[in-house]
Amino acid sequence: MRQAVDDFGVHLARVENRSAHTVRAYVGDVVSLLGHAAGVGCATPGDLDIGVLRGWLARRMAGGAARTSQARRAAAARTFTGWAHRAGLCASDVGAQLASPKAHRDLPSVLRAEQAAELVVTTADPHGARDRAVLELLYATGIRVSELCGLDTADVDEARRVVRVLGKGAKERAVPYGVPAQHALDDWLRHGRPRLAQPASGDALFLGARGGRLQQTVVRRIVAAAARAAGLPHTSPHDLRHSAATHLLDGGADLRAVQELLGHSSLSSTQIYTHVSTERLRAAFNQAHPRA
Repeated sequence: MRQAVDDFGVHLARVENRSAHTVRAYVGDVVSLLGHAAGVGCATPGDLDIGVLRGWLARRMAGGAARTSQARRAAAARTFTGWAHRAGLCASDVGAQLASPKAHRDLPSVLRAEQAAELVVTTADPHGARDRAVLELLYATGIRVSELCGLDTADVDEARRVVRVLGKGAKERAVPYGVPAQHALDDWLRHGRPRLAQPASGDALFLGARGGRLQQTVVRRIVAAAARAAGLPHTSPHDLRHSAATHLLDGGADLRAVQELLGHSSLSSTQIYTHVSTERLRAAFNQAHPRA
């Protein structure tokens, strides 16, 4: 079974272009599934059946697993059995019968527009030009922290105010940004970056203190520090992504356009922001309307 797991991981990474995070999660789930299967007498992936899959999920649920984790495990199991069937390891795709538990989705944490505006102009680090550009670009574009850290200088089209982003599944998209982000990027590229650049910096857009490509953990610290300095609740880069999407919809942006800007493969992932906007409207109504 170990070889099957290894081959499945290679398939996810090289053929399906899944992110490293997804590969780790799915491989971990399949290891757990096959461990359970071995415990009930399965010697090969071909011995799996729907009862084994359901029994594995039931055991995880009994252990207190969250519904979101269960939904991911079911997706991993279906992906594995589909691959195993195509690879000739299973006579049929038994996972095709496996339903996913509906995951409860909490509404994302979103800053108000004035809070986001205050945060992006607040820096609490000696590398002020870099941090300001990082904050402005995260909020202006709504890109993921991994996408921001992967940017090269050539990905910034200053004339059109567009940044080229390589997202999940190695899908490329162009995301526009506004004048404040342009000013912050200009300052960083002309004055800040040259002070940190080293021969080993390569083409990385954002650099760390030692001249290497800026790491995601540092970006998270930059955002959290700026939020503290502005007197705001704890804020992450993903909270800025949520805020950007919500404020776009609040401003009248089309849902499909927001989906494309965020790089969501499914419209359902973007639709949660319409719920956020509705909840904010409801809260304002309840607070202000005399007949609420």
